[in-house]
Amino acid sequence: MKNIICLIPARGGSKGIPKKNIKQVAGMPLIAHTLIHAKLSKYITHTAVSTDDSSIKKIAEEYGALVIDRPQSISNDSATSESALKHALEYLTDKLNLSPDLVIFLQCTSPIRESDDIDNAIRQFLNGNADSMLSVTPSHKFLWEKKGETATGINFDHQNRPRRQEAPAQFSENGSIYIFKPWVLNNLNNRLGGIIDLYIMNEDSAWEIDSLFDLYVVEQIILSKQPKQEATI
Repeated sequence: MKNIICLIPARGGSKGIPKKNIKQVAGMPLIAHTLIHAKLSKYITHTAVSTDDSSIKKIAEEYGALVIDRPQSISNDSATSESALKHALEYLTDKLNLSPDLVIFLQCTSPIRESDDIDNAIRQFLNGNADSMLSVTPSHKFLWEKKGETATGINFDHQNRPRRQEAPAQFSENGSIYIFKPWVLNNLNNRLGGIIDLYIMNEDSAWEIDSLFDLYVVEQIILSKQPKQEATI
């Protein structure tokens, strides 16, 4: 494929953690981890950051990414990632004459990736028949829901509780990597559609940063991986 475009939406606003995307994590701004991961990919031809924030814009440019100014109308708390992705694709196509063959959508709030996760996911996608893909982690949790006065199992029968190793394989969306053909977003207004494939990652990648506690845990995981990643790079 000629143009494999990486898109990283990154708003300046965040209620849970103010200025979350530029918070220092393991010695660098949070978004920088994802920018580095994209830069190390052998397949990604262009990386673009969609943002409404001047500080994020500056960091993105320092790491060699294209910057797409995100309109305020799709930068508030109710705005969806899909709206930012569609605006970014339209900008790249109409303003830069850069038409993507494949889109790699990375969320900087899910930065735990091995050094080759992105390229392994792209290879799996290109070698298969999928139209879209999401990264997941194995899940072995028994889930419950409450209906009325009683609770029932969602993914298991509590009266015939299986052993965890015998339970059907299930996976949790970790928010780290999404891949899709442009028509999926344009036609379905969703990052996922058509034939959907799963890229399985390590269980520690399940952490997404929504709270200060998440931020602390993710930082510790990244720090624990740094020596191995530096040796690989």
